[in-house]
Amino acid sequence: MTEDSSRRVLERLRAIDWADDVAASDHANSRALLMREYLRRAALWARAYGAEQSWPFFDIAEHVYAEIQTPPDVAAEAEEVLAGLAPTSLKRTCRAAIRWAALRDIRDDLPADLPDPYEPLLLMYERGGGYFLEEYLDLNGVMIRLGNVESNASATPFLTLAPSTLDALDAEGEITYYAKVSESHPKHSPRGIVRRRIGDDHTYDEAFTRNLRWEPTEYFKLYDLGHNEVDHVKITEIEAAVFIESVTAKILGSS
Repeated sequence: MTEDSSRRVLERLRAIDWADDVAASDHANSRALLMREYLRRAALWARAYGAEQSWPFFDIAEHVYAEIQTPPDVAAEAEEVLAGLAPTSLKRTCRAAIRWAALRDIRDDLPADLPDPYEPLLLMYERGGGYFLEEYLDLNGVMIRLGNVESNASATPFLTLAPSTLDALDAEGEITYYAKVSESHPKHSPRGIVRRRIGDDHTYDEAFTRNLRWEPTEYFKLYDLGHNEVDHVKITEIEAAVFIESVTAKILGSS
């Protein structure tokens, strides 16, 4: 058994600052999206393998191929890395992510229609540590409702996991996203996107530009003054993420 993949996951876990409250706050938006995506993916795997009672924070490899073992030296080092962490379910998912990597090294017949279950969770951990589980999931910066297997399995996928996209979704305040649309640019293929952030008694209007960052815009002010040749419709942050990743790939690909 090769330990390459499982060790890579271990090293990612080793590099995490689990007590970085500043990072957790700075990345609150993206961490919430990543946790929701993990819950969705875990629900799909749980439903596919009859493991609904084990969802959400469980060892998926146990249900797919119980014979798989984490390489002994990797398992021993993992326990050192995880010592003192809480809650128990967090440590369980870390062990499970390592074991999942070991499984992928030896099995090439895993269901192609089911996504990698642990990557969103690992990314969330890397962007500010873990969580606490009570009535809600407390991500140390935002709280989300856990829901159940069915509600999470039917949730909208969040597939844009590039760090630059995740960074672009993180900002302070209450954020509303809009797509700039016209007859030739419908909602699914907008001319651009803008957002309005409200925080600290201030309103910030920003557009995602070809510089691949949010910059101040006069769009809403001009629109209210009658310059409405281009309209706008409200979109979700997941739809905004798709646009950001598409524009980023197009601009970087042409440079």
